[in-house]
Amino acid sequence: MQSGRTCSKLNGLMGAMESHLQKDEISPISMKTSWKTARLGGMFIVLLTVVTYIPAMRGGFIWDDGLLITENRAVQARDGLYRFWCTTEASDYYPLTSTLSWLEWRLWAKLAVGYHIVNVLLHAINALLVWMVLRRLKIPGAWLAALLFALHPVNVATVAWVSEQKSTLSMLFYLMAIFFYLRFLEEDRQPRAVARGWYTLSLVSFLLALLSKTAVVMLPVVLLGCVWWTRGRLRRKDLLGSVPFFALSLVAGLVTIWFQRYRALAGHAIRTEDFLPRLLAAGWVPWFYLYKALLPVNLMVVYPIWNVDASRPSSYLPGLVLMACFAVFWWKRTTWGRPLLFGLGCFVVTFFPVMGFFDQGFYRYSLVADHWQYCAIVAPIALVVAGGESVCRRLAEQGRQYLGTAAGVAVLVVLGVASWNRTHLYEDAERLWRDSLARNPGAWIAHINLGHVLLDAGKPQEAAEQFEQTLRIEPNLYTVQTDLGVAFWRMGKAQEAIRHYEQSVQLKPDYADAHYNWGAALRRTGKPQQAIEQFQQALRTRPDDAETHNELAVALSEGGKLNEAVGHWEQAIQLRPEYAEAQYNLGVALWQTGNSQKAIRHWEQAVRIRPDYAEAKNKLAWLLATIAPTEGGDPLRAVSFAEGACQQ
Repeated sequence: MQSGRTCSKLNGLMGAMESHLQKDEISPISMKTSWKTARLGGMFIVLLTVVTYIPAMRGGFIWDDGLLITENRAVQARDGLYRFWCTTEASDYYPLTSTLSWLEWRLWAKLAVGYHIVNVLLHAINALLVWMVLRRLKIPGAWLAALLFALHPVNVATVAWVSEQKSTLSMLFYLMAIFFYLRFLEEDRQPRAVARGWYTLSLVSFLLALLSKTAVVMLPVVLLGCVWWTRGRLRRKDLLGSVPFFALSLVAGLVTIWFQRYRALAGHAIRTEDFLPRLLAAGWVPWFYLYKALLPVNLMVVYPIWNVDASRPSSYLPGLVLMACFAVFWWKRTTWGRPLLFGLGCFVVTFFPVMGFFDQGFYRYSLVADHWQYCAIVAPIALVVAGGESVCRRLAEQGRQYLGTAAGVAVLVVLGVASWNRTHLYEDAERLWRDSLARNPGAWIAHINLGHVLLDAGKPQEAAEQFEQTLRIEPNLYTVQTDLGVAFWRMGKAQEAIRHYEQSVQLKPDYADAHYNWGAALRRTGKPQQAIEQFQQALRTRPDDAETHNELAVALSEGGKLNEAVGHWEQAIQLRPEYAEAQYNLGVALWQTGNSQKAIRHWEQAVRIRPDYAEAKNKLAWLLATIAPTEGGDPLRAVSFAEGACQQ
């Protein structure tokens, strides 16, 4: 009985929502009730979204979160905004997303929960915007479709992954652009100035979406589809109105291609296939994503990479079937084919940037990814819900509306539970990558990421096993040779570590990390002169690396070249003023050359940067107590620093 009352209440809420939201006009008497119902519906969407993603909020950083946020010096730098907007040092030009990360860093630094909360809230707002857009398009079941979007398991890869804030943020402005454009299309029922205002807001929103992530570059085509859906035809005026949108798309697309080619990929090709295999693979892409949208099972962070063989007739079938579907839906566009043509068209068009025609870094691992479906998944959800709404109306005519309500509740529960379970994987990076490998053992990037997690957790033996497994799959990964060297070093196997650093350099002679780690291993095994050579090699590739300057200075000092070492410590501090270890080391060198006052200043800087730096406090206490006041000595301060060192 309780279940029946719950279904009845949900059915009543859904019915009330759709009955008044599908109307263009609401009477003054019912307006207050209608807005109250709308607020309740919106609150319900937000509440379920937040509850579903509670496990994700407890998660940490995964994969490239460190590269983009916690280890991104531009995010942490005071001049970060200038670097995001006005330089080409980033691997992608997403300045608005980077600005959000810059602001978040100042709010919660390395506290992952803050970033996760922002991403979940962005997703909840996006679900509300999906509802508003579908309502404007007069698509039945708009509220239920928005709720399904909020709870769909495929979207977990976007919402639970901090780096994918670029997707949730761009989706926010993408949906706003569509909503404002639909308001503009009502120009016959509003003053011309108001219509121009909606058009301007749409164009500005699209620009903001592109500055968040250029995956939304196909919006102009979607807008033309919306015009065709609402009016049944495209006029010359509509085509002219889309020109500024296409201009923005063109510029943003060219900028992205440049950044991908020369920054993210550094001029290296990811895929070497000819155009025909790429075209055939593009025919597979929509069907893969449609399958995951309708049946979200066996989801993975990294899917197996496809082998599209142009000599096999079956490779042509998905693309040919897709073209046939479009042809049939166009033929029947005035009847039952109209919603299918609009929905499938929006779905496929949105995927164009990730269909494989343009190289991008993720293609090293797979040609498809759940987070690439975030914008496009709205179309199949809306189609299915609208079809279900039609069936429910027929059931209601037969007095069996409870069947439709029960089906809707069942789908919501299944999707919600699936998303809840999947978000738990993102709580723990080790669990996530082990799950990925259980589903796709050939995902070498998952082996690498699991190895890094294990290395950070103090399990170098297990990490080495993952790196070795990676090299069995991809033997020429020079970065993994270096990772394996680090693992062996932490196991106390110095010679094996050095051997892997050497192999890494053989594969990639200008790989700075390998030279740096090799140099560090040589220095710590009593070979400073050989270490100096490796550090110098690293600086030829990466001259602005403060850590390498510091290590080189230490090696030079151990080799008896103290004056040369001082120069590199000064460079390290110039590159990174808040580098406590370099400040301390420079202070030691200055003290050894008889410059006590400068030594004191640098040790004080080291203690300011790192208040728990006991070694620096001990040095300060000893020097302040032993030198004359004219040279900076101060017995009282010496006692203070000595007490502080004892408390560490």
